[in-house]
Amino acid sequence: MRNDATMNEQQKAVCERLETIRANIAAACRQAGRTPDSVSLMAVTKTVDPLLINTACDEGVLLLGENRVQEFLSKREAYRPEASVQFIGHLQTNKVKQIIDKVSMIQSVDSLHLAAEIHKQAEKCGIVMPILLEVNIGGEESKSGVSPDELPQLTEDVLKLTGVKLCGLMTIPPPAPEVSAQDAVFEKMQALFEKMQSVCRMDTLSMGMSGDYESAVRHGATVVRIGSALFGARYYPPKKEQ
Repeated sequence: MRNDATMNEQQKAVCERLETIRANIAAACRQAGRTPDSVSLMAVTKTVDPLLINTACDEGVLLLGENRVQEFLSKREAYRPEASVQFIGHLQTNKVKQIIDKVSMIQSVDSLHLAAEIHKQAEKCGIVMPILLEVNIGGEESKSGVSPDELPQLTEDVLKLTGVKLCGLMTIPPPAPEVSAQDAVFEKMQALFEKMQSVCRMDTLSMGMSGDYESAVRHGATVVRIGSALFGARYYPPKKEQ
């Protein structure tokens, strides 16, 4: 139960931002003829203090997104035990074994090589790891993800791996401050998702972040990944001099 008297100003700010985000998601759902409970809010925890993460958990945000393996491993013991953690960042194959038994899903699978390693490590642990395939919907060279044209073949190959369960797609679209541009790219991703649903059972479309989640919701996102809009601007400590 929330108790403002025991919270610091940063915690109170998280609660206030969360109310706004939930209201915005609900409004976007109404515009799209959806119900708010069809969208899961993921709190993206990169550089965020566990105190603030747990504040969000106490307010009902129990889905956390981790970008970095080492940071996750250093903070995970401080999280609320009821929270579910998914990995959403670029994942090197040699680090899969470090998180395979500690996350509930890996969203950022962008190659058969990575999927095969997840399959291998999952089988060693006697589990089946839910995964999403990451799509580079904007064709940006600076971003990972499979191209839309390559997605059907990757999907076919991944479906043969028994150690993973393909649940859907994930994307990080190009930055687009104009709503019309956001809508255009999310509409493209929504169409691709619906096309792939005819190939195999998929129920998860992870797209939309702090600057564009409302547009993503209007175009079928089932998970939106919110970091700075919930926790405030990220703080990156200065690099130590060599």
